[in-house]
Amino acid sequence: MNAALLRDKKQVAQSFSRAAATYDSVATLQREVADRLIGKLPAGDIGRYMDLGCGTGYAAPALNDRYPGAFGLSLDLAEGMLKYARDRHGAAGFTPLCGDAEALPLKSGALDLVFSSLALQWCEQPKLLFSELSRVLRPDGHLVVATLGPSTLGELKAAWAAVDEDRHVNDFLELDALQQPAQAAGLRLAEAECQHRVLEYATLKPLMRELKALGAHNVNHRERRGLAGRTRLNRLSEAYETMRGSSGMLPATYEIYYLKWVKTL
Repeated sequence: MNAALLRDKKQVAQSFSRAAATYDSVATLQREVADRLIGKLPAGDIGRYMDLGCGTGYAAPALNDRYPGAFGLSLDLAEGMLKYARDRHGAAGFTPLCGDAEALPLKSGALDLVFSSLALQWCEQPKLLFSELSRVLRPDGHLVVATLGPSTLGELKAAWAAVDEDRHVNDFLELDALQQPAQAAGLRLAEAECQHRVLEYATLKPLMRELKALGAHNVNHRERRGLAGRTRLNRLSEAYETMRGSSGMLPATYEIYYLKWVKTL
């Protein structure tokens, strides 16, 4: 991707840091996905693992229970998330680390397992990302990931397209765009599952509030800045209304990939 079009990581980190205190109140889907991904963790001897993009630390207790004798790191780009997570889980051996998934502050071969639930979609340089993930894994190490696919929030994207040509909804990579650099980095895809999860809302406003509370609102480069005017928001709402389903609710679709790789090199 053109470097000029990459998301500003500082902006992403700030967005999620601001959302730390509100994240858990609206993160029902995120917890559901993490629980499902935890069920896909490998058995066997795991000595060192990392929860990559740990957020508020929801997965930390389950990882600790699954691998009680292991040393675990919880890494996130957002310092605010790490502080919130440390305050919640610090007494349980929670070890926070602030860092970038595309430039991991770890030595090569340091880990037996990398677990990451709904975080890697914020990384836009897959070749660099998977090179780093492969580097920090030992041979036969595991990478267990849940990430968002490109049809996520397709309804919201289509509604905005009826308003203007700006980029209002975050874009995410297709599976092939993840698998090819992963394979090139020496990671063998052992399992792949795609789930489409549809959430429903009475009006558009709760969805927009939820995205803001999650820190997951639009962080793309855009031509326009600032809040949308009332006229544009009214047009957005009108466009979204055409998608109201037979249940009488507005749908918001999430495409979720559950992926497991094993390092072969």
